[in-house]
Amino acid sequence: MSGHQVAAEPSGLAGLDDRRRALVTESWGHVTDERLRELVVGLVAIASPTGDERPLAEHIAATLASVGLRAACQPLDARQANAWARLEGDGTGPDLMLYAPIDTLTVGDASEDVPWIGPTLREDMRPEATVYDDLVTGLGASNPKGHAACVMMAAEAIALAGVPLTGDLVAAFGAGGMPTNARPGSDRFNTGQGAGCSFLLEQGLHTDYAVIAKPGWTVSWDEVGLVWFEVTVHGTHTYVGSRHRLPYDNAIRRAGDVVRHLEQWFAEYAERHTGGTVAPQGIVSSVRGGWPRMAAVTTAACTLRVDLRIAPDTTPMQAKREFAAAMAGLKRSMPELDATVEMILAIPGTTTSRESWIFRSAVAGWEAFEGRPHEVVHGNSGATDANILRGRGIPTVRVGMPKVAEEPFDIDFARGMNTVSVREMQKLTRHLIRTAVDTVTRSRAECEAPAQPEGASV
Repeated sequence: MSGHQVAAEPSGLAGLDDRRRALVTESWGHVTDERLRELVVGLVAIASPTGDERPLAEHIAATLASVGLRAACQPLDARQANAWARLEGDGTGPDLMLYAPIDTLTVGDASEDVPWIGPTLREDMRPEATVYDDLVTGLGASNPKGHAACVMMAAEAIALAGVPLTGDLVAAFGAGGMPTNARPGSDRFNTGQGAGCSFLLEQGLHTDYAVIAKPGWTVSWDEVGLVWFEVTVHGTHTYVGSRHRLPYDNAIRRAGDVVRHLEQWFAEYAERHTGGTVAPQGIVSSVRGGWPRMAAVTTAACTLRVDLRIAPDTTPMQAKREFAAAMAGLKRSMPELDATVEMILAIPGTTTSRESWIFRSAVAGWEAFEGRPHEVVHGNSGATDANILRGRGIPTVRVGMPKVAEEPFDIDFARGMNTVSVREMQKLTRHLIRTAVDTVTRSRAECEAPAQPEGASV
């Protein structure tokens, strides 16, 4: 579907036959600004840092059950849970999952977030929703909760419209979608990195296709993976009073040399691996070493943590060897440097074929809303649970809202995560509904058929 001349009909209905136009239009009639605002305000008001999503999952399941969907909260443990809801089809068509994660990257509690997020918690960094006309702010109001609210609204609207489905429509909401390991006090180490999404699939919530709602008004078919490394720089434990009398090799000073080298290398790495829609980046994210209570002595080791994004055609082992080679090059230029490297996490990047039905349908919807050919966004380095879905064999595309970039706020990274436009929620929800109706009202044979030639009827 992508690339052909699109009719000038920005209603979002172009390309659909009369029957599906009527079904989509009926479903859209249940999507209101008031309901979208109510849903996102309700999600923001329930704190859901990674590892503690269960209260929010219970709220989502209860909300969807209240409008007639078969819904459930799916615990991973006492504190962490997913939520899902299902609309059954007659079994002749493909099953589709509309998916969104529900955990926030930061906690919303100054005792954990400050000073790393900044000197104080701003209004938008707390799990409290504030409405400014079209905008809603609060922790995770856009990413992920605004997107999760759109998935909820899409499922609710299709249910209320009574759309006759051939395949099942599953709305799924995963815990542990953020790129983080466990927070202090957790009983499980693997609470992030797609843990909830992986558990959903293990427990039988498989579908033929999936759409993940995450930021970016485009249809993405691939994305980066990530590997984490720990670089431990070794030095000599000694005493400030003896610096001038004993061997002195400060691991923290040498760690600074490593950071400077890696910051330059990351830029070169990204340039080498940029291609398709991705431009994989890297950062040194944290430094650990020494006794804060004992400033009089040096540490024998200083550990740096690194997040290195990898293109879909780069395996974690290839990335490991490339990173090790970069460190070996630094050691050759600094023979006195003693540093070791360990890969501590690996999630491959993934790709869905652009010949897949779900890509073609989602792109057709995008083009119908915009009245022009699909615009691919390049230079991406963000990873999502789409990698988990694709890695388990489910063709998946990512569709979302653009980041809010308007007054009254200066939009930085956190504010972009924590501010959502209800107007953009309307657009994304309508797109999700169109894609869902276009998919789960067909036979499996229709969706599995090759793409039609350019100019052929849809």
